[in-house]
Amino acid sequence: MIPYTYSLHKIQHTSSFGFHPDDYSRFKFGDDMVAKKFGKDLAQGFIKDFLEDNLEGEQIVVISSPYCFIPTATFAMKNYFVYELNHWLVENNRMVVQEAKVHRTITYKDDYGALSAEERMKLIGNDSFHIDKDFLKDKVLFFLDDIKITGSHEKMIMKMVKDYGLTNDIFMLYYAELVNHDIHPNIENFLNYHQIKSIFDLDKIIKSGNFCFNTRIVKYILNCDFNSFSIFLERQTDDFITSLYNLSLGNSYHTIECYSKNLNFIKNYLKNKNYKLI
Repeated sequence: MIPYTYSLHKIQHTSSFGFHPDDYSRFKFGDDMVAKKFGKDLAQGFIKDFLEDNLEGEQIVVISSPYCFIPTATFAMKNYFVYELNHWLVENNRMVVQEAKVHRTITYKDDYGALSAEERMKLIGNDSFHIDKDFLKDKVLFFLDDIKITGSHEKMIMKMVKDYGLTNDIFMLYYAELVNHDIHPNIENFLNYHQIKSIFDLDKIIKSGNFCFNTRIVKYILNCDFNSFSIFLERQTDDFITSLYNLSLGNSYHTIECYSKNLNFIKNYLKNKNYKLI
């Protein structure tokens, strides 16, 4: 089965993306305002370029990029994509979308964006993806992701589709896609970290009033050197620190050795705080 692929922005050059790298960087580290813009823009583009003339009467299921416990940055973009798409569907007397989740068992901690195509496939190939096959029967599936660089994630999604014997019409939707394959895949890391050069650059996003946790920011904080991490944590609210710890446990980050020092610091901080309250 060959899925239909749509990308709003097609990256041909390293100096022109169709969007600002700073926006993309903030999006990847939890800026919900940028996620809103990206989601709305993707929905409007896809409606104009394809949906206006297709899939009338079909039940659409929107599926964000696979995750375990902590959503990816794409999840926030997905929310606004769905809101914008539903507005248009209702105005055109079509059925609103449903949602489903691809459950993912992750086997690595490496920074995916720095790797080559071969390294990415080798790394992600050990992960396992799961979905509710019965819920999807006779529906059109929209798999959303923020960017397509080498297509490794798409290959894993299609492997899951084959393993589950899904025969649905499938659409892979991306905010951006690298179409010039002379550009090294590590362009993704250039975008990811364009505005985030240290843990202290996260403060503006976290305290903007438009912040939402995702896997990238949690891993970035836990993987930071301890001195910077402890200074950064002193500047955060108790609610932020509690959420950080709860999410970390939910993704089993307590089992990853390189995160242990920072996580133990949070654990002891919360224990001492609760003890003082008692």
